[in-house]
Amino acid sequence: MLRTRWIGVLLACLAVAGIFAWLGQWQLARAIDTNPPPPGMTENVQPLESVVQPGQYLPEPYVGQKVETEGTWVPDDFIIVSDRYNDGTLGYWVTGQLRLTDTTEPTSIAVAIGWANNRDDAEASIRQLNTIGTDPVTVTGRVISDEGTAVPPRGEPDTISRMSPAMLLGRWHDTEQLNVYRPYLASSQPEGGLVAISSPAPEEPATVNWLNMFYAAEWIVFAGFAFYLWYRLAKDAWEREVEEIEDAQAAGETAASGT
Repeated sequence: MLRTRWIGVLLACLAVAGIFAWLGQWQLARAIDTNPPPPGMTENVQPLESVVQPGQYLPEPYVGQKVETEGTWVPDDFIIVSDRYNDGTLGYWVTGQLRLTDTTEPTSIAVAIGWANNRDDAEASIRQLNTIGTDPVTVTGRVISDEGTAVPPRGEPDTISRMSPAMLLGRWHDTEQLNVYRPYLASSQPEGGLVAISSPAPEEPATVNWLNMFYAAEWIVFAGFAFYLWYRLAKDAWEREVEEIEDAQAAGETAASGT
């Protein structure tokens, strides 16, 4: 085992084990959140612009964060989103384009204004909302990530079943050179005769990612296997050499006795 070849193989195994150990340490660092957000952070109302900027994805710790912003409703941009549950009851959301004030460039965010248990009530609330005018309003609610797009049901091209600002943007008016937020805002203050959207506080994130812990343990096992592989190969080579020496000695003794 102390021959030059096996010492070289040992050094190679040490290098491989070192890489595996570094990967294990990296996974371990990712597995444990040493700076978790304080409990109840999402329930402290913050200005929208301090949480996320237009065009940006919503950072994970801020999903469901309560925010506040001010703007004006854009007339004729109140759109119904179907397949919305409210405390277990299926219904509809009425959404609107809120054109924010105090911004240097035109900026809007999609807002889920409230819930209705049938489409007729949702359409009636839209008619009422269109009469509100363009007076500034302050909206408070939870900021939530885009749900993504979905193909509308067959024969219903105007139906939207996902709360997707990207899909709503395609139906809004006056959108040239408009900055739009990727997430949307679920308002806690319904208007137009709608029911408040049920939006409970998100669960507190876990401080330990057990999947990453498992990966870290895997890399440690791989590092140990690198040493075992060197030991097994060197031992097998040593045992073969011993057998060859013993066979040579036995052959020599046989030849001597025959002589």
